[in-house]
Amino acid sequence: MLQPPPNMGIVLSLLSWLYGIGMRVYNQLFDWGILKSKKYPLPVICVGNITVGGTGKTPHIEYLVQLLSVKYRVAVLSRGYKRKSKDLKFVETTSLVEDVGDEPLQIKRKFPDTMVVVDKNRNNAIEKMLAMGEDTRPEVILLDDGFQHRSVSPSLSIVLTDYNRPIYRDELLPAGTLREPAENVHRASMVIVTKCNKQIQPIDARIITNDLDLFAYQPLFFTNFEYGDLEPVFPDLGLEQIPLDNLLKKQVLIVAGIASPQPLVEKLEKKTYNLHTLFFPDHHNFLENDIEDIKRQIDAIGSDELVIITTEKDAVRLRDSQWVDDNLKQFLYYIPIMINFVHKSDKISFNKKIYNHVRNHQTDSRLSQR
Repeated sequence: MLQPPPNMGIVLSLLSWLYGIGMRVYNQLFDWGILKSKKYPLPVICVGNITVGGTGKTPHIEYLVQLLSVKYRVAVLSRGYKRKSKDLKFVETTSLVEDVGDEPLQIKRKFPDTMVVVDKNRNNAIEKMLAMGEDTRPEVILLDDGFQHRSVSPSLSIVLTDYNRPIYRDELLPAGTLREPAENVHRASMVIVTKCNKQIQPIDARIITNDLDLFAYQPLFFTNFEYGDLEPVFPDLGLEQIPLDNLLKKQVLIVAGIASPQPLVEKLEKKTYNLHTLFFPDHHNFLENDIEDIKRQIDAIGSDELVIITTEKDAVRLRDSQWVDDNLKQFLYYIPIMINFVHKSDKISFNKKIYNHVRNHQTDSRLSQR
């Protein structure tokens, strides 16, 4: 007689326990100095998280690029998730998504004067950048998703946690989405709670602050997303921007391959009565059958008043897809995302802390080189 399958909850909890042991040993080896973590003579600001994806790292990286590039030469260093190439690459606006990854290419196209580098070996990439000429090498490096990559010792670490899925309510992989134990947030220099409600109440902020239980030296900030008007994915067709408030009578199809599409859905539900969705896995590469699925959805909706809305990083992949024909291109728009600090005083404080850190670290670096 066949035995019933084991309780999956127990199995996942056991696997999470074993995974937790492995991560604790890994981090302890760095804490003891057995595994080496290298510091560099310039500000290296890490923006990362403890969970698997979906906290809004890219918009926060872009905020820092805008903030710092006014005064400094900024470089963004990323692994280039899901790219097919393996070696170090300097991202160009003409690069292919399969060679450099969607988010690095998105950042480069948005900020063409910013150096963007992809390399799985972060130390190697930083060494290469430091070897560049004095007038071209970066003055600040933004390390994208590097909190678990402890071979680089950042000068400042920013950890993001999703308001809707805070780390203290999560579990370790595979039972949950934590990459490492939640208490390791104490390695961070500062923490940002992302995707907050715009009307977050002071009592809610106090509860989150208490539950995170940060050290006194770890400032906590709250941000949410601000959505811009729709931009054509293929602007060469002469398509115009569409204001969000003009969607009310249109049929809207969301096509997205992101970890957490719900905030986007909630935003667009307030803009149209006719919302349809087609979701793919995070960082999904759109293949021929995926494009056919989109076309079938268009046929099923059957309206000339159709707008397909995608995210910025999905737009990067769709632009590079050879299966997107001219007929489909005319429907495709992406929705820009910017971060907004819930409290104006938080924005002022955050900007000041970042500028002070870069200024002080650069001063220390110049003194150390004499």
